[in-house]
Amino acid sequence: MKKIRVGILFGGRSGEHEVSLLSAASVLEAVDKEQYEVVPIGITKEGRWVTAGRAEQLLRSNNRSKADHEPRHLRAGDPDITPGAAVLAKGESVVVPPVPVHSSTGAITSFAPEGDATMARRWTDNVIKVDVIFPVLHGTFGEDGTIQGLLELADIAYVGAGVLGSAAGMDKEVMKQLFRGARLPMVKHVTVLRHDWETDPKKVQRLVESKLKYPVFVKPANLGSSVGISKAHNRQELPAALNLAAEYDRKIVIEQGVGGKKHKARELECSVLGNDEPAASLPGEVVPGKEFYDYAAKYLEEGSQLIIPAKLTKAQIKQVQQMAIGAFRAVDCAGLARVDFLMDPQTKKIYVNEINTMPGFTAISMYPKLWAASGVSYPELIHRLIHLALERHEDKQRNKYSR
Repeated sequence: MKKIRVGILFGGRSGEHEVSLLSAASVLEAVDKEQYEVVPIGITKEGRWVTAGRAEQLLRSNNRSKADHEPRHLRAGDPDITPGAAVLAKGESVVVPPVPVHSSTGAITSFAPEGDATMARRWTDNVIKVDVIFPVLHGTFGEDGTIQGLLELADIAYVGAGVLGSAAGMDKEVMKQLFRGARLPMVKHVTVLRHDWETDPKKVQRLVESKLKYPVFVKPANLGSSVGISKAHNRQELPAALNLAAEYDRKIVIEQGVGGKKHKARELECSVLGNDEPAASLPGEVVPGKEFYDYAAKYLEEGSQLIIPAKLTKAQIKQVQQMAIGAFRAVDCAGLARVDFLMDPQTKKIYVNEINTMPGFTAISMYPKLWAASGVSYPELIHRLIHLALERHEDKQRNKYSR
């Protein structure tokens, strides 16, 4: 029986590059080699693509270069088998604007000038033939619809949300508008532009204080893994929080803190799996070692706890699962997503916080662990996601694009 060729796409230009390496190493280790032929495809932090052989060599290397700046305490995977941030920098560069290949096997190729024999040979050498792409790219340039658009142009099946779902899931303001349309409960928030903050900061501060109560969380609208997020407890801390968020995006989302000044919200998470008929896992709870679950609390520091399953009543579990599926459908997701919630410790009201369309995917990341607690093992999860991608691509072939 012919094996399905799966391209594991990892690395990328985002601040979550290192986490992507860990996710890719875990998938490569766990995927069923009897059913799947795996083709590692790496992207450097500068945006260069590296050949499959070189990518696999780099991922599996135990040797760390002096240029390796990966935080030594990344807890998202097994750093002993994964090189650091600079491991892809020396890889052979491959140019890959997409050319649709209509055959039984999809392919990503590079453009080659007509009549140029040398370039034609390079073009042939650089064809990456796969049946499906598994993009374990997190954050900007991987989870925001950009890579999904390339794969759509190349007519290749891929795991996860499409262009719209990925882009909407990355933009917190657009996401909230879709959640509002789906009647999902959310915390109060306002959105401001970096231009407005830099032009008239007093007006922005008045707007925030007229709509929200302190403490507030200030976030870049388009970024993942809690990068650039800070908590402003009062008006004196708000300008610094806005300045930090403005370094990362032109849109800034300010949210009212759940629980007020005296209480911390419970942070709940739920994994969703499927296409048109998605299912939700048991919920889990994150207890941050810091005041909230920022990048450092997730990956660099000890002390945060993951409680799986979360200590909730049966009614609360059902509510979280229904809201997770509602959020998944609201942004038109496919394949997988992790939906994050905030629960007021006093009123017990649960709010949808955000959706992550390509969550961390190591064997010890929250998304797979929630499914493991729900009866779906890590290798089985990979298997299901690959077939969901093929199912979605097959369904898309039914669409007509001309009369």
